[in-house]
Amino acid sequence: MAIYQSPLATRYATAAMVANFGDERRVLLWRDLWIALARAEQALGLPISDAQVQALVAHRDEVDLARVAELEAELRHDVMAHVRHYGERVGAEAEKIIHLGATSCFVADNAELVMMRDGLELLMDRLFTVLEQLAAFARVHRDLPTLAYTHFQPAQLTTVGKRACLWAQDLAMDLETLHGLCGRLPFRGAKGTTGTQASFLALFDGDHDKVRALDRMISEAFGFPRSIPVSGQTYPRKLDTWVISALADVCGSAAKLASDVRLLAHEREVEEPFGSQQVGSSAMAYKRNPMRCERICSLARFVHSLATSPRETHANQWLERTLDDSANRRLVITEAFLATDAVVNLLADVTAGLVVSPAVVRANLERELPFMATENVIMAGVRAGHSRQDLHERVRVHSHEAARRMKEEGADNDLLERMRGDEALGPFVSAEILEPAAYVGRSPRQVDEFLAEVIDPLLSQHAARRGRFRPRVKV
Repeated sequence: MAIYQSPLATRYATAAMVANFGDERRVLLWRDLWIALARAEQALGLPISDAQVQALVAHRDEVDLARVAELEAELRHDVMAHVRHYGERVGAEAEKIIHLGATSCFVADNAELVMMRDGLELLMDRLFTVLEQLAAFARVHRDLPTLAYTHFQPAQLTTVGKRACLWAQDLAMDLETLHGLCGRLPFRGAKGTTGTQASFLALFDGDHDKVRALDRMISEAFGFPRSIPVSGQTYPRKLDTWVISALADVCGSAAKLASDVRLLAHEREVEEPFGSQQVGSSAMAYKRNPMRCERICSLARFVHSLATSPRETHANQWLERTLDDSANRRLVITEAFLATDAVVNLLADVTAGLVVSPAVVRANLERELPFMATENVIMAGVRAGHSRQDLHERVRVHSHEAARRMKEEGADNDLLERMRGDEALGPFVSAEILEPAAYVGRSPRQVDEFLAEVIDPLLSQHAARRGRFRPRVKV
């Protein structure tokens, strides 16, 4: 492009999220707010004619952004530029009632609350898809033993499905958070220039009940069950901290999953989808880089950096309002939503086609399984009457020597052979002791219980979201 455009809009985010925060959507929401204001004021007795309201409705979609730019260059005020442009379209009579009693934040803040609410809905559609896919993945691999790691060092065993449940649990919490946030998010409503509703009180000749009714009617027209009880000129910027913090939490969960897949890809156990024509490196033709998961982590880091800004903006809103929030919010809110949308879209992409290599999973755990089996060998020997201390010392010597050869010589783990050759330990190195399923604990049952008790009810609660979003990669 001849001019810079945000790669979030042109490269990463989905078309639906870009459109939700686009200039055209914003303008049309402003006009819808002016229409809702006029209708409510008319219903409450102000001298506004049906013809005036009908003119606003008839010309609602006639938007010329180039003309708005001309007017804004002259007026140095974005909202008044749109008021003037709308007035040019609707005619002199209808122009009289545009923005009647309102301040700029009536359209700007209320429209942003609608866009944020609808953006949260889009994100929940994507999270629903991810959770459905992870649940299916966990069911398939519920009992596939794999090495678990602490400190990225081999620990005891888990299952591939159980690990997927850890990812799903984080994202389920995020879906619940976004759903709850949508229910808590209030509208700004009709509050006037400093939040006192003085202009509306004057319009209605001091009738407080009509002013309250106006506020309620406008909020309900946009699907908000309530408006913020009190405000300054703007809605409290604390609401922005709620929203962007929730987005950062979603990105944190996504980055955790993506980081785990990157680590597992190094072990060749689990990989993200890789296209048949995909190129991993311009130099190294054999490479299969986990580029989707890397991009998730990269974009998530960006959203995390944005999450500090709303707190600073909220803390620095002087008294009833200062304008140093405007440019910051124009960037932060939209970019945070677009980046989070890109992250969750990629996550849906990845979870739709995760590839597991069971033979590699088995080979990797078998290299470490002899170390984990030593305690069971000792316990079996003790039950047969042997001294625990003697058996423990024998295991210690053999395991340290096996580990030394693995580290210093690159040799295979020969601990099993060493224990089998030991006169005291050998009789207790049985096939049952070396069966991986004996070391996964309740993992398969935990998968079943978690899906039945947490994920399935959550997916049922949000079943209307099924089919609203499709990831690019198909299994």
